Amino acid sequence: MTITLSEFFSSLSNPTLFITVILILGVILVNGWTDAPNAIATCVSTRVISPKNAIIMAAVFNFLGVLLMTMVNKAVAETISKMVYFGESKNALIALCAALFAIVVWATAAWAFGIPTSESHALIAGVTGAAIALQGGKGINGNEWVTVIYGLFMSTILGFGLGFLVTKFMSFLFKGADKRKTTKLFKNAQIAGGAAMAFMHGAQDGQKFMGIFMLGIVLAGGQGNVTEFEIPIWLMILCSIVMALGTSIGGYRIIKTVGMGMVKLDTYQGFSADAAAAVSLLAASLAGIPVSTTHTKTTAIMGVGASKRLSCVNWSIVKEMVIAWVLTFPGCGLLGFLMAHLFLKIF
Repeated sequence: MTITLSEFFSSLSNPTLFITVILILGVILVNGWTDAPNAIATCVSTRVISPKNAIIMAAVFNFLGVLLMTMVNKAVAETISKMVYFGESKNALIALCAALFAIVVWATAAWAFGIPTSESHALIAGVTGAAIALQGGKGINGNEWVTVIYGLFMSTILGFGLGFLVTKFMSFLFKGADKRKTTKLFKNAQIAGGAAMAFMHGAQDGQKFMGIFMLGIVLAGGQGNVTEFEIPIWLMILCSIVMALGTSIGGYRIIKTVGMGMVKLDTYQGFSADAAAAVSLLAASLAGIPVSTTHTKTTAIMGVGASKRLSCVNWSIVKEMVIAWVLTFPGCGLLGFLMAHLFLKIF
């Protein structure tokens, strides 16, 4: 199934769907605060591009990532939409609203502390908690959840490993080269790397949110069992614009934590981190595995720092990130569960 823009506006007469749409856009906006800045953090922190131009670049390539990758493979969006089962009752959309509210609360709190928590994992945990509140054990699709767990480990291991290896390779390849010439080369390469990261962020996170968006529309129509859908272009454009707005509002706080606080990067190291993370995300997207762009990028930066020596990494900041990552699944899942029960009683 799919939905035209005119059909979408007509369906907003359903007040529950209207609130759901507002909350989904809120989650996408918060993703712009917390996740999208990771894509451009390194090229801003090494001063090869200004924050304003980086945000414009991120907006353009986020959209291209959403559009082109969805045309090639929309499996990430389908995995997210099929991961849980809300049923076909009127309470299904209310429970989804509750999950989205929980995600906004969780992600905003993380942003306030400048911690780059994974919006992807908050989305997965919050929606899962709400589905369990409504359907019990039947609310979980085990096969799709296994894919999510694969993605959790894949994003961490691939990001760190490729970050380490790409940096070592670049050091070997340009050993003895004129530093002035290589600095100019890597400045341009890093802009390209930042664009590639923004593209893959759109390919991964854009699909996740559009999958939830389409799930909300399906539930509003009383259809809880739709497994195939087409993502309309107007939804891709809307997702990209809202995400870019979020980045412009609050992105610098995360850029400072990831790009400046965790590891001090040279231009070739910034390029190595971007290249490693982009390749990891591309592999996951083509395989249809939803992974965390935050985990992938930050672990790639850790791998870059560790390639020189472990002391180059600010492990106190890493510790804060890891704690946030570990707490996201149980914390946001429980919040989604409790909010679902609260919303069902109120509405």
